[in-house]
Amino acid sequence: MVTSPGPVVPVILSGGAGTRLWPLSRELYPKQLLALAGPRTMIQDTALRATGGAFGAPVVVCNEEHRFIIAEQLREVGVAPRAILLEPVGRNTAAAAAAAAGLLGPDETMMLLPSDHVVREKAAFAAAVGTARQAVAAGRIVTFGIEPESPETGYGYIRSGGALAGVAGAFAVERFVEKPDLETAKGYLAEGGWAWNSGMYMFAAGAYLAELARHEPAIAEAARAALAAAARDLDFVRLDRTAFAKAPSKSIDYAVAERTTKSAVVPARLGWSDVGAWNALWEIGSRDAAGNVILGDVVADTVTNSYLRSEDRLVAAVGVDNLVIVATKDVVMVAAKDRAQDVKKIVDRLKAEGRSEASAQPVVYRPWGTYQTVDLGKRHQVKHIMVKPGARISLQKHARRAEHWVVVSGTAKVTRDEDVLVLRENMSVYIPVGCVHRLENPGSEPLRIVEVQSGDYLGEDDIVRLEDSYGRK
Repeated sequence: MVTSPGPVVPVILSGGAGTRLWPLSRELYPKQLLALAGPRTMIQDTALRATGGAFGAPVVVCNEEHRFIIAEQLREVGVAPRAILLEPVGRNTAAAAAAAAGLLGPDETMMLLPSDHVVREKAAFAAAVGTARQAVAAGRIVTFGIEPESPETGYGYIRSGGALAGVAGAFAVERFVEKPDLETAKGYLAEGGWAWNSGMYMFAAGAYLAELARHEPAIAEAARAALAAAARDLDFVRLDRTAFAKAPSKSIDYAVAERTTKSAVVPARLGWSDVGAWNALWEIGSRDAAGNVILGDVVADTVTNSYLRSEDRLVAAVGVDNLVIVATKDVVMVAAKDRAQDVKKIVDRLKAEGRSEASAQPVVYRPWGTYQTVDLGKRHQVKHIMVKPGARISLQKHARRAEHWVVVSGTAKVTRDEDVLVLRENMSVYIPVGCVHRLENPGSEPLRIVEVQSGDYLGEDDIVRLEDSYGRK
């Protein structure tokens, strides 16, 4: 008899760079942190999808560079995570899942959720979760299969075997197949009984760790050691770098699911997309009568079947078909829609040339707010800086640059050596080289300033932090 399992712990995996969605998605601000498919960011939608009902508080596994942004985005939607695990180096999903499982009791049920997927059918998702919980209670490691709508070659496939006794809607896995060619995918669609591998899994924490130790003991041991030596850093759990780096980099599919005898699949129609490239956003977007998805400041004339998006400036298009055009503050990207996957080649080329556009956004996010460079010369740099209400930058000094701050809006509390000043709109202050200083926002509205730097070196590494509210060195 199948027993009723306890609450499901969502484990939200927030790794990867999403380079096929460049120039919006970049290494330092990847697609899961962006509002690409609606008003909320993708990680916010993922967290809210797994809230209430069957679910407990989530565990998030993320890159340490993104920790403050993720914590803030979850706070914005009222999600309080059980823990935020920081990966010091990327080691793929098997190790990330093992670290999260080590935080939980062995009998707790966990559900791996990539943070950058779209699921439109909420009722179907809830029903699939209910079925999977029963299969997990019967000792299975469950993957969620997406019933295919077309012969896609970008996904792995799962062949369903026999039905699980006592668990309606769940099946043993007959076999996994990696991304097939087009003719093979067409055959799967015609044959039936096949599903796309969504990358979402559910299992008991102890059952997963036992299977991982059996098939990939080096991953299991590295994750165990990294968690045992982890350090608490404010609201974060920082996995030990040396131990975690020893884990072989393998996906949970390769490490466990394709090798265990306990694999099961729950096929479902979830309105699912992994939003792997710009053409996927066109497919799930709201299209006009000409087949266009148009977002932002765009003027289009006789344009068809295209995805046009502006984040900053006017985009004008005339007489084109089947294109993706995306404009940001620093990049205009144009691609044939059926070549959208190849945007990654542009990113690779930019990286090889050492260009910052490959990895960094013009707007840089910090735990206290944001800054954007608007002018950069040989001995000067001009930035727009926004400090959130109640936030403050570190107490710091610079060895090679001076700064001049002009308040555009809001109230600034400025520490300058022994002096503490309060500045309001249109007031300014000078920070000499070597001066110990701090900028704070004591108000209830965002503080916006213009910062003018001057000196023989203007890099971000010319910062000596003397005190920091966010645990940075």
